[in-house]
Order: sequence, then C-alpha cells, then structure tokens
Amino acid sequence: MALPSSPGGPARQPYSRDRDPRRNNDPFAAIRRNHRIKSPQIRVISLEGRQLGIMDTAKAITLAMQFNLDLVEVAPNAVPPVCRIMDFGKYVYEEQKKTAHNKPAAGKIKEIEFTVRIEKGDFNTKLRHAEEFLDHGNKVKLRLKFRGREMAHTEMGFELIKRALAELETMGHPDSEPKLSGKQINVMLTPHPVNKRKPKFHVRQPGQSTDGSTAPAEHA
Repeated sequence: MALPSSPGGPARQPYSRDRDPRRNNDPFAAIRRNHRIKSPQIRVISLEGRQLGIMDTAKAITLAMQFNLDLVEVAPNAVPPVCRIMDFGKYVYEEQKKTAHNKPAAGKIKEIEFTVRIEKGDFNTKLRHAEEFLDHGNKVKLRLKFRGREMAHTEMGFELIKRALAELETMGHPDSEPKLSGKQINVMLTPHPVNKRKPKFHVRQPGQSTDGSTAPAEHA
C-alpha cells in the first residue's frame, strides 16, 4: 500500500528491513513497527514526545503515515504496549553512527619502519613500539626500506626483518612470509590473544588497558 504524501514532499517507502524480518540479522529487525505490531490497541506517543492516549493500532498507523513516519513499538511488555511515532530509518542511522564512533582504536594497522643499517638501540626502540601496538590489539606492519646500493644485498634486509619477527614472537605472529616489493620488505603481524602476549621490551604500566585506549602514536 502506497503511503500518502506528506506536507514536506512525496511519500517515502517504509524502512526496507521492515518487509521481511526473517531475512535480517541486524539488531533492529526485532523491533515491531507499522503493520507488524500485533496488539489491537496501543498507547501512542507523538514525534514530539506528547502522550496521545490509547487508540486502535490501525488508526495510529494511519496517523503516522499521514506525516510520512513510522509507528514503532517501544515498550512491548506494557499493557497496552507503548508505541511512538518516528522516522525509523533516521533512528537506525543515528544509532549506527553512535556505535561507529564508540568503536575502540584497537584493530587499526600500525607501521614500524626499519633500515638495513639501523643501530641496536634504535632497533630495540622499534621493537618496543611494535610490542605496544600489538599489546593494544593492533595489527603491525613491519617495513624495511633499502637505500641506494643496499638493494644489492637484500639478504641483509631479510635477515633483519626475521630477527625482528623472532623478537616479537611472544606478542604476535606473521600473517605470511616477509616479501620484497620494490625497494622494501613488508610483513604483517597479528597480535596473539590477550592472555598469550608476553612483552620483552615494552613495560606495561599498572592498570594499563589493552583495549587501545592508551595506544601511542600511529607511526614509529
């Protein structure tokens, strides 16, 4: 059934996931709205939050459609159930946006860059940064850049990267073997489960979280 036009423009189609909830896995699919509301009578709240009283469900749906909106069940266990007139598609969008903004920093890809002639102190510092990133649940990309004539001795670069992997084996594991691409060697590390991470260079602070909330800068 086509929705009547609203004062602000043409009628919009009902929220698409409303048509066949059995095909959905999203957390909003179980929320009853419009013709999925089973109770013959409901208590209705307007878009502005005003109590409109108890009315027949069919009448409330018609009222919502007059304003190009949805009738959404917000308190299914109440007697009678409480429903609100709202733009359900907009509501879902806002909730998903909140969830996206609240995601932790863990899971990002961090980069650690080496050179063939790196000093031992700098090498250990790079490993400490890598351990910090892994300890916060981030994947870490190790990259070694060759400069000038160093390309004639790529085996030195592979040796250094493999040494770094060996030092980091208590914190994460490589997704694949190190590979030469152009003038650099790359390899990606995935962190071990939290209870299996054992840092050698990075000293955890008392009460430090491993969810990414205190992660250091993105590049080392």
